Amino acid sequence: MALNQLRDALAAPRAREFAFGNEDFEALRKLVKELTGINLSDQKRELVYGRLARRLRTLGLRTFAEYRDLLSSDGGREIAELCNAITTNLTAFFREGHHFDYLREQVLKPLAAESAATRRVRIWSAGCSTGEEAYSLAMTVIEALPDLRRWDVKILATDLDSDVLERAQRGVYAADRVRALGPQRLSRFFVERRAREELCYEVTPELTALITFKQLNLMHHLPMKGPLNAIFCRNVVIYFDKDTQRELFARVAYLQRPGDLLFLGHSESLFKVSESYTPIGKTVYRRT
Repeated sequence: MALNQLRDALAAPRAREFAFGNEDFEALRKLVKELTGINLSDQKRELVYGRLARRLRTLGLRTFAEYRDLLSSDGGREIAELCNAITTNLTAFFREGHHFDYLREQVLKPLAAESAATRRVRIWSAGCSTGEEAYSLAMTVIEALPDLRRWDVKILATDLDSDVLERAQRGVYAADRVRALGPQRLSRFFVERRAREELCYEVTPELTALITFKQLNLMHHLPMKGPLNAIFCRNVVIYFDKDTQRELFARVAYLQRPGDLLFLGHSESLFKVSESYTPIGKTVYRRT
């Protein structure tokens, strides 16, 4: 094949299994924004098609029009599958490790050094995905606080996606997911086992005892009471427009006291979003 022909072939749009017109995309984009707050740009058109085409195959549907009809007529059962399909779940143990270092050195160790009568710690992992962030928080707490039995520690881990929450609650990870933890943490916090002849690692009860997993849509009422010492809301609001971010963080701020911390993802910022927080580090914010 000549070079020009090869370029033309690579540039040509691939034939779709299902017709996917602008009306389909706009209707689904509007619904996703209403349900989840996620703002799907035009650049996400192929992503939406690719992920929802799987649902059409699974359901035996022929067109996106049929899928849209189903979304409005099945009593909400497929809505959960839609949300699960659209949300992105990229995570790792101790991802953006400087956040866990900051939590340990600036929050947990100072608390341990105090002689306060109340030894209470509350942390929220918002958008916990398959659980790596929540378990990383639990490991950080255990390593930083001596005699954990004397402490009242609770970590709330929430996500919109019910599928990833189920995996998080199981707490079983393939060997490649835990490789970067190092032998000391691996031996202390995980039990080696085999599933279908594959080596995997299950978190210990010491970690699971600190964490409660719950499904939560951030666009809905936030049921927790607070105050929360730290909130990890990382790589979540990047998918929200500015108005949605402002509304969310106005509600989040009520869950924290002055001095409590909020951690965002590396590409997220509260600039022109919230005046309730002051930046104090790399995507670390203090409640004012």
